[in-house]
Amino acid sequence: MNSEILVIIVTFNGMRWLEKCISSVRSSTVQADIIAIDNGSTDGSVEWLQKHGVQVVANNSNIGFGAANNIGMKLAIEEGYFYVYLLNQDAWLEPDTIEKLLKGFEYSRYGILSPVQNDASGRKMDKQFAKRCKRFIRRHKGETVVEVPFVMAAHWMVSRGCLMETGGFSPAFTLYGEDDNYIDRARWFGYSCGVVPEAKAVHDRADRPSTPERRMFLKCNASVVHVSSPKRGLLLRLLGEPLRLLGISLLHLDKAPLRFIGTLWKRYPELIRLRKQSRKAGAFLK
Repeated sequence: MNSEILVIIVTFNGMRWLEKCISSVRSSTVQADIIAIDNGSTDGSVEWLQKHGVQVVANNSNIGFGAANNIGMKLAIEEGYFYVYLLNQDAWLEPDTIEKLLKGFEYSRYGILSPVQNDASGRKMDKQFAKRCKRFIRRHKGETVVEVPFVMAAHWMVSRGCLMETGGFSPAFTLYGEDDNYIDRARWFGYSCGVVPEAKAVHDRADRPSTPERRMFLKCNASVVHVSSPKRGLLLRLLGEPLRLLGISLLHLDKAPLRFIGTLWKRYPELIRLRKQSRKAGAFLK
């Protein structure tokens, strides 16, 4: 260990971004170690990372964003790091991003902090970041840290205390929703989630526009998030989520939410078990 911070980058066929991503960490005003968890890339990502001196854990297949990050987070705990920085492969830092986030952690109630996430131009906010966070930043203009209900895990700096208690990402999620659930669980342990407005970074995803099918999946997958939250009344959620999905189906004249009700019912035993497990310190990292 050369630093108090471990940057964890989950990679999957991300060659087009890796040079910017890795070089941005190495250009940081605060030193940070890097580990890449590769999910079965076939584009030469592993070989490039190894050639450029990055520690790599190479999985044989795509085990998902959450499970891959858990490998790095577990290592961070074992090696005694004070912070982890979850950095998407299609994202990169400004030189002072980490330095400014560290100052934000002086407000001890925060367990997860993000910089302002800009698009590839670096001049304006990523659309999804703006949708979820911009109004809170405006409302609390001038504050060092702004508490937000949610921020995407493309740029997450997590304190060791939060990591030790909240644990890793829940296996209930393989694609989308894992960051929502993690924030819910962190709050259950008493940690807030925030944005440091003076810290900036980039998330380059403009060439992947959302589709109606993806948007509908996210609406449906929110039911898994709601049932999995340790804070919300479980019985109310078990009864209410099918009704919510029915309402979405009627509102949008779409059968997908109706089909998702069956999927959700079948998953109830698994989700209840994982919800109970998520209330234990260090869940999913042991």
